[in-house]
Amino acid sequence: MSRVKIAVLDYGAANLVSITQALSAVGAEVSVAASPSGLAAVEAIVVPGVGAAAPAMDQLQERGLVEPLRDWVRADRPCLGICLGLQLIFDASDEGDAATLGFLAGRTVGLQDAPTLPHIGWNSVNAVRPHPLFEGVADGSYFYFVHSFAPIPEDEGIVVARTTHGRPFVSVVAKGSLLGLQFHPEKSAAAGLRLLSNFVGLVAASSAGSSEVA
Repeated sequence: MSRVKIAVLDYGAANLVSITQALSAVGAEVSVAASPSGLAAVEAIVVPGVGAAAPAMDQLQERGLVEPLRDWVRADRPCLGICLGLQLIFDASDEGDAATLGFLAGRTVGLQDAPTLPHIGWNSVNAVRPHPLFEGVADGSYFYFVHSFAPIPEDEGIVVARTTHGRPFVSVVAKGSLLGLQFHPEKSAAAGLRLLSNFVGLVAASSAGSSEVA
């Protein structure tokens, strides 16, 4: 059985080693894409991120990745945003007053009433609704966070989970094949690897469905 092919975007805003190693560990064939040509023949895209919204958008534009990524998401093909990658899939960010990708309606804002900033370390992720991404992951499991901002979606229906650091904030969203995590699954031990394995399984099922339709 062939391995699912996943491209991890390189736009100068992330340490790519840990996410590529984690995805490989759960059975994916992983490549790093710094240009549109790197998205050819893959079945899913991961938008990772450690950095700031405005410079990240500048790099995505300079590398010609914005429109290919928009086309990908419009086609409802699997895409996973992690940390900054989650924030970028919304309309805009208070961080640098940046216009972001606009896949989901809403704005990224600073964490409110946070006891410490940035929010760094392990915290529980509490389900709002079930989603196959969390199959086999206990509700309230701990994942690793590094951030000072989080999105506020206009559509509450896309929220999968919340986490509390000061006030509760949205930590997982899903709309069709577009998924977003505020935490780093690649740094979150067994629970993170299980979540990434579930993502790879969802990509494989999506690809199988596309093949059957074709």
